[in-house]
Amino acid sequence: MTVIPFPGPSGASAAEGTPLLRLQNVESAYGPIKAIRGVSLQVQRGEIAAVLGSNGAGKTTILKTISGIIDPRRGTIEFQGAHIAATDPAAIVRRGLVHVPEGREVFALLSVRDNLLMGAYTRSDADAVARDLELVYGYFPILRERAGQDAGLLSGGQQQMLAISRALMANPELILLDEPSLGLSPKLTKEIFEIVVRINRERGTTILLVEQNANMALNASDYGYVLENGRIVMEDSCERLREKDDIKEFYLGMKDAGVRGERRWKKKKNWR
Repeated sequence: MTVIPFPGPSGASAAEGTPLLRLQNVESAYGPIKAIRGVSLQVQRGEIAAVLGSNGAGKTTILKTISGIIDPRRGTIEFQGAHIAATDPAAIVRRGLVHVPEGREVFALLSVRDNLLMGAYTRSDADAVARDLELVYGYFPILRERAGQDAGLLSGGQQQMLAISRALMANPELILLDEPSLGLSPKLTKEIFEIVVRINRERGTTILLVEQNANMALNASDYGYVLENGRIVMEDSCERLREKDDIKEFYLGMKDAGVRGERRWKKKKNWR
């Protein structure tokens, strides 16, 4: 498995300082079905944190619960020291927390530029909004080229660029980023992740991302959580997570072939 190089980590750690975001024993459900169970995690200011897990593990539910789309059944959510559980999503955006949803959800019939300006709807600082518009065009030049085009006519990768840029236009402290690689080619996925890391390092924007592409997520992030069946089952710095055998085998496909062969031989022996 090829390791994707990114700029060095910010050095943030989930064990350092007062976290920007903290979840404690959070539980959310869809009707009678519990999607996340007793989830506790924290994100330090200035870091990229990743939540890894398979389809249906509850990754997207965590982000929806943080951003107010889903009300938690129990537990606490703190952002910048304030309790935000079950708060109106618009109020959460005004606090500086923005959600980039799975599937992008751009406004298809609005132009690219109007989509970007929609991201700044809570702001009244027109000059700063204009500067930020130029900033996102700098990160994603194709958006400047397509500024007058309907967003629904963009490719999937371009829509992902637009969704991230729309979030930046809110001038957030924290971005929740849901499956940025979904449906994208490996080349475009790498480009998107490189820009996400640049945004974090250059602007200091804190990012919590959920992602199935563990190789990309672990190499781009500072701290990671592994989610299974709605529960956090492992957490550590991404540098240490990459060295854990379970992560190598089940998420990175890097487990030593000799060890796998020995396990298969033992299983066969037990069958006899």
